[in-house]
Amino acid sequence: MASTQPGSTPAHPRTVLVTGAGKRLGREIALTLARAGWQVAVHHRHSVDDARQTAADVEAAGARAQTFFADLADERSVRALLPAVVAHFGAVDAVVNSASTFEHDSAQSFDYGGMETHLRANTGAAVVLAQALHEHLGSRDAHGAVVNLLDQKLWNMNPDFFSYTLSKAALEAANTMLALALAPRVRVVGVAPGLTLTSHMLSDEKFAQLHRQSPLGRSSTPADVASAVAFALANGSITGTTLLVDGGQHLMRFERDFSLM
Repeated sequence: MASTQPGSTPAHPRTVLVTGAGKRLGREIALTLARAGWQVAVHHRHSVDDARQTAADVEAAGARAQTFFADLADERSVRALLPAVVAHFGAVDAVVNSASTFEHDSAQSFDYGGMETHLRANTGAAVVLAQALHEHLGSRDAHGAVVNLLDQKLWNMNPDFFSYTLSKAALEAANTMLALALAPRVRVVGVAPGLTLTSHMLSDEKFAQLHRQSPLGRSSTPADVASAVAFALANGSITGTTLLVDGGQHLMRFERDFSLM
């Protein structure tokens, strides 16, 4: 019986599906888990070449890997994803929902279309994949885990990226409900990074300045976030809560999103 419960020894290599694993945080998580002995299903939408490179690097680290396409805003595509991973690897033990749609809007520009775009990809897909993992593990009499990437701004609100923030707030609430509904088969844990990677909206100098704005003098790095995900998957006593990995940035008051400061 495969399990991520403490003290158990899997009867087969553990397999994790990481969404958005072609680039950025998803890639770092995939490589960290590969080094910890996980086989990795590398999900992508548009980033085909990046996903293939991640898969090659996972295999170079000594783990099996395969790329899988899904449009996380399309329910039919999401529902086909986990069965495809099972068909390739034989079993799945965990899901890490790292991919996110992140498009700017405000309370003034908010509309139903923008809200739906974010909720479908950032919230609905994570819930459907947790549901699918629970059903799959039940057929194997096994235990597993889901880790959802959140955002420190849920504990330090500002009005920027309005629909994105709504979708992450809904996912944080879903963590609690899923942890109750899917126990004891599936644990559900959130990991909330602070400012971790730069973007086209920040210069290198501005990113470095903002990264230092935390009680610890530094926010999270990709390695920090990935190690927190690995810890959440390994510790069988954690569920229904969120690990904030942000150097304490959630303790400070920011009037704007980092990218607009």
